Amino acid sequence: MNSEHYAETIPQRTGVRGTLQGLLVTLKNLLKGFVGDIPTVQYPDGRRNYSERFRGIHVLLSREDGSPRCVACYMCATACPADCIEIEAAEDPDRDVEKYPREFKIDLLRCVFCGLCVEACPKEAIVMTRNYETGFHSREEAIYSRDRLLEKAKLPEQNLGYRPRYSP
Repeated sequence: MNSEHYAETIPQRTGVRGTLQGLLVTLKNLLKGFVGDIPTVQYPDGRRNYSERFRGIHVLLSREDGSPRCVACYMCATACPADCIEIEAAEDPDRDVEKYPREFKIDLLRCVFCGLCVEACPKEAIVMTRNYETGFHSREEAIYSRDRLLEKAKLPEQNLGYRPRYSP
């Protein structure tokens, strides 16, 4: 297909009519900002309301005795497309649990916050919060260890975000 024929098949909006249509769209959006709701949020005084399924920072949930729910099955690390989860398993002294994560690290700079790790977890040990404030001064601060992930889990229940098996 030559380029002259291709150019003929695309509708061209030229001249005054096309320019006026473009200006009308711009003017309509400008006036909507003055008259209607302004979408600007005055952060940090005002906060944006996100969905219950928002995918924010990860947390590891714990059992009643304080030990992590994670059984180091590596399913979250396998499902992660960004390869940002590292797990080192160890034998658990408790006979009811076969393994536990001696080390569990998530590199949030590599994470794409897709939620596949949460969906893959059979014990619902890892969930995502509705916390979207992630600021780091160094790369080391962006790597969340097991203890830091368990510490973050002490959030109120309403701040937990994406959990596929949760029904409110």
